[in-house]
Amino acid sequence: MKEEEVNRCQIQEWYPKFKPVSIKTQLHELPESFIQYLLDDSGPFLLPVSISNDDALPNRIHNPDEEEDYQVIEGSEDESEQPSPPPSFPELELKIKESIESLGGAVFPKMNWSAPKDSAWISTTGSLRCTSFSEIALLLRSSDSLIHDLCHAYDSCSDKSSSRPPSFFLALRKWYTSLSPEMEFRCFVRGQNLVGISQREVTTFYPVLLEKKNILEMLILQFFEDNIRPKFESENYTFDVYVTKDKRIKVLDFNPWGAFTLPLLFNWEELEQNSRKDGNDVDFRIVESQCGVRPGLKTAVPYDYLDTAPGSGWDQFLRNADEELQQQIRSSEAGK
Repeated sequence: MKEEEVNRCQIQEWYPKFKPVSIKTQLHELPESFIQYLLDDSGPFLLPVSISNDDALPNRIHNPDEEEDYQVIEGSEDESEQPSPPPSFPELELKIKESIESLGGAVFPKMNWSAPKDSAWISTTGSLRCTSFSEIALLLRSSDSLIHDLCHAYDSCSDKSSSRPPSFFLALRKWYTSLSPEMEFRCFVRGQNLVGISQREVTTFYPVLLEKKNILEMLILQFFEDNIRPKFESENYTFDVYVTKDKRIKVLDFNPWGAFTLPLLFNWEELEQNSRKDGNDVDFRIVESQCGVRPGLKTAVPYDYLDTAPGSGWDQFLRNADEELQQQIRSSEAGK
């Protein structure tokens, strides 16, 4: 993999080309001071001071007794160790506020390559839906997955010359409440040929996909031929699409082939083999039964926060889930 292939998958690179067939997005170049704020883990977790007085956690309880623990008495030995004041980014906040309003009042944030999906659990909605700069800052500052964008984007490149891109962007994407997760798919391109399509949300069985599989395959293949292949310059890559109720296709994202990109219902060896087959057949995979669901817990909480020790509630839950899966497998085999 080359650096240029990774760079093409940055949203600020591909979105202008595919804007007519994507979802509404506003892009903001982030100041270096904000990037350093995201990377700084030397002190307490502080959210930026909002010039709009927005609170990322409006329902939290403020306890004056606890706040006293952080006050330093004048003349004390700890006076020199007083924490620095919270950061503030007034110009960026105003631009983001304008973008949120122009996109209907709610957005989900994404940086050059990644969205802070791993920090959705900390938001008041349990999702990436944001209505203010403070909520966006909370998600970005809490995310471990964004460290990839900030520090490790080129780790898999054979011609790696830098640990980070010269600039970082924040993409604010319009929040749609009516999106159906079963209608999102990841497409795999090898040698500029579409060699595989996978259901994107692999932790759930959606019976409707069994009925629509053939028509979905035709729609996605035609969209690839008409819109993606002529414009995207890489030989090998993946792209994510969403199929609307009226059978229109929206491109959501691009990712490099291999490396940190998830192959979902495939493995990379299978996709390599598909690329060497003769013919134009596309391997389209969906979860076809409850037995085909891939392991995964949609808790929206980092794994480290789960108590899975023997005897814990999650330990029992996992045992029950495993027993149920084995029972389904046995029932399925008995019915053959």
